[in-house]
Amino acid sequence: MAFEDIQAIFLQECEEGLASAEAALLSIKAGEHDQETINTIFRAVHSIKGGAGAFGFAALQSFTHHFETLLDKARDGELVLDATLTELLISAFDVLADHVAAIRGDGATPDDAAMITALRDALTARPGAAAPAAPADTGLSFDLGAMMAELNQPSADDATTDEEWEVVLAPTAGDLVNGGEPLLMMRELIDMGGRIVEIETDSVPPIDAFDPEAAYLTWTLRLPGTIDEATLREPFDFIADAASVRIARAAPLPDVPDFEPAAEVVEAATPVCDNIVPITAARRAPSPAPKPAAPPASASEAKAKAASGATIRVDLDKLDRLVDLVGELVITQSMLSQRLLSSSATRVEELADLDQLTRELQDSAMAIRAQPVRSVFGRVPRIVRELEASTGKRVNLEVEGEATELDKTVIERIGEPLTHLVRNCVDHGIEAPADRIACGKPAEGRLRLSAEHRGSRIVISVSDDGRGIDRERVLAVAVKRGIVAPDAKLSDEKIDQLIFAPGFSTAQQVSNISVRGVGMDVVRQNVQALGGRITIHSTPGVGSTFALALPLTLAIVDGMIVSVADQTYIIPLTHVVESLRPERGAVQSTGFGNRVLNVRGAYLPVLGIGEQLGIADAIGEPSEAVLIVVETEGLGTAILMVDQIIDQRQVVIKSLETHYQQVEGVAGATILGDGRVALILDVEGMVALRSGGFQRLSAS
Repeated sequence: MAFEDIQAIFLQECEEGLASAEAALLSIKAGEHDQETINTIFRAVHSIKGGAGAFGFAALQSFTHHFETLLDKARDGELVLDATLTELLISAFDVLADHVAAIRGDGATPDDAAMITALRDALTARPGAAAPAAPADTGLSFDLGAMMAELNQPSADDATTDEEWEVVLAPTAGDLVNGGEPLLMMRELIDMGGRIVEIETDSVPPIDAFDPEAAYLTWTLRLPGTIDEATLREPFDFIADAASVRIARAAPLPDVPDFEPAAEVVEAATPVCDNIVPITAARRAPSPAPKPAAPPASASEAKAKAASGATIRVDLDKLDRLVDLVGELVITQSMLSQRLLSSSATRVEELADLDQLTRELQDSAMAIRAQPVRSVFGRVPRIVRELEASTGKRVNLEVEGEATELDKTVIERIGEPLTHLVRNCVDHGIEAPADRIACGKPAEGRLRLSAEHRGSRIVISVSDDGRGIDRERVLAVAVKRGIVAPDAKLSDEKIDQLIFAPGFSTAQQVSNISVRGVGMDVVRQNVQALGGRITIHSTPGVGSTFALALPLTLAIVDGMIVSVADQTYIIPLTHVVESLRPERGAVQSTGFGNRVLNVRGAYLPVLGIGEQLGIADAIGEPSEAVLIVVETEGLGTAILMVDQIIDQRQVVIKSLETHYQQVEGVAGATILGDGRVALILDVEGMVALRSGGFQRLSAS
């Protein structure tokens, strides 16, 4: 594996560690934590520190050293996790995230001098606490004597106790490849009060057989017996082979006077370098056989445990290729089905088996690409903290549904719209503390971020308990900018939708009115590009909710194939409620070309697809057509009128934007079983067009 590949894995592990640490920090801030919470943060920072040293990221290693020292004191109960310390830990976490981002190439290395000083001050401010020592130089050296002198710094505190720990480190070549650098591990043990008592060089080969990527030395260290065993094992997180490290209680070293090794003993050894001197057998202290920390598990138990948590990282390009192939398989299966069903030699059972296998393969491929929205939601707490600092507002962030899974491509592309919505909610929705208190609200505003599955779509909501949308001001600005006619009569819902009109708002306008609108047209465009919809529910003085309805995948959808004149269209089944054929006269006209049908006591608008898309030969009489009842996220229930229903099957979504351009009312295209191209209707867009878009409002 190339160095770049190993480094990429390290950065992925950093992101995972940062996510778990941030979640734990937010729990501490909310007052919902226990000992394991601070342990989670410590482990994440410790792992990042170990990887930083292995890859030579000195700035990151130095910062995590100071951060880890403070966390260690908090973990041991020497520091109280009060509000001040919690805020310091959160701020330090932000700097740590900036360090990782800089290594990834997303920004410059942060200036952490002030934060390191703050971390040191937090230690020295407590009686008996000492400032952390700067991390030692991580450069490797073949000078064994100098290395021993550097590592073994005897002090008055190094007095041998009656019962000590003995740590024997015999790294293998595999450990070194995985980032297990012995010097870094031993320096951490030295920081705990340990000392090196032996370095065994018997395995060092002659110089002509020396492998620079192998490991030949065995190190024996003694540490105070008061140290917890779990703490001793922490420096060896990157050691893959458990046999490389042995930790056991050890008897005191025998009292052997210092002496010079006999000349014949020195000459008998084959040195690697002139200044490496083997330690003679007389100097080595006998030690008892190491005691296992826990009873060894059986081979079957170990295998089952490994299998239960086994994961594998796969390059995204390979997953994309798999999804593309599944899409082609769906198209081929559709063609085969159509030909078999139209022939006299139809094999229904075999065809049903093929359909089932194709669907299972498609579901498995989609599941591989699915990821929890936690990766996107994880950015929000820091955004909120930055906005609190810049606006002086206080915000309580509530997050729900982080484990909800969504296609990776969708997750990557909703980050910017979601960030923009959060910024607008805090900056322009939630009032200042004084204004909230004057309105009888708590000084701290509430921002709620949630995700949930609804059918084959996911709905992400951003809610606040702020001032809501000032509709009078929105309408006045829309009239002034020519977006709507001066005499237009609009419902509250349509006024809310005006903030998505292109060019409706600028930063200057938003600073003068209490609405959100900065770049909201861009937010809507990004969501629509994903085949999704964004809706608004706002109550003045109570708050607003922005709901993003997104497809779970951008690749394959179950669809109803319909015809309108000589054209074929696909209606996604996620919107379909039922289909019906009304009696003559059941569909009534309400004027201005609008028609409604009474469906079990509810009058639903009837929208002719042929009329909407300008198809001249489409059936115009509802009693001779087929009416399909559909549901939308923000526009209620409506009826689409088509000539007939042809079939129902899975179809592969092809983007129109990639090959042509975006078309209102159309979500994409697909290839049918007979090779023809059919358009996939955007049900939300079709209903919105009939309800009246911005262009129609301005002309009314």
